[in-house]
Amino acid sequence: MHLWYFWHFVTRLGEAQVVLPVALLIAVSRARATESRTNAVRWIILFGAAVLLTAATKVAFIGWGIGSAALDFTGISGHAMFAAAAYPSLLATIASGTSRRTQRLAIAAGCVLALLVGLSRLVLGTHSISEILAGWLVGGLASCAVLARSTPLPAQLRATMLLTAALWLTMMPATGPSLDTHSIVTRVALKLSGHERPYTRGTWSARGALSSFQ
Repeated sequence: MHLWYFWHFVTRLGEAQVVLPVALLIAVSRARATESRTNAVRWIILFGAAVLLTAATKVAFIGWGIGSAALDFTGISGHAMFAAAAYPSLLATIASGTSRRTQRLAIAAGCVLALLVGLSRLVLGTHSISEILAGWLVGGLASCAVLARSTPLPAQLRATMLLTAALWLTMMPATGPSLDTHSIVTRVALKLSGHERPYTRGTWSARGALSSFQ
C-alpha cells in the first residue's frame, strides 16, 4: 500500500498541470537573461512540438486505431515525455553557473526523476514499455534545447527558481486536483474521427479473437 502511494505521487510529477508551469518557469527564467533568449525560444518551440506529437499519436490511436499491436503501442506516454523534457532542463538551469560536476549531477538527477516517472506508468499499468520509451525519447530531444547551450543565469534568479520549483513539486502532486487529460484527448479524437467509440487495446484482442474464429 505504501508503495502504491509512492508510485502515485511519482506519476503525478508527469501530469500536464504539474509540468506545464515548470516548463513556463524554465522559459521565463532563461528569457530574463539576454544571452539566453534564443535558447528560451528554442526550448518553447521544441517543448511545444513534443506536446503536439504526443497528443497526435494518442488521437491517431483513439480515433482511428493507428498504433502497433506487435509493439503494444497506442501512443507516446505523455507523463514520460513531460518528465524527460522538463526535469533535466529544470535542474540544468538551476545548476547553471556552478561547477561542471555539480551541473552533471543536477542533470543526472533530472534524468533519474524522469526515469522514475516513466517507470511509475509501467508499475501502475497505464502504459507499455514501448510507449514509455517513446516518451523518454521525445522528451529527451526537447530537453536538448536547454542542455546543449546552458548559459549561466544570475545566482538570485537561480535561487528563486529552486525555491519556486521545490514548493510547486512538493505541494501540487500531493494536494492539487488531478486533470483527466485522457478524457479530453478521447473527446477530441472522437470528434475528429466521427466515430462513436474510441479504439482501445481491447480492440486488438477482439480482432484477434474474431480472426481465430473465422
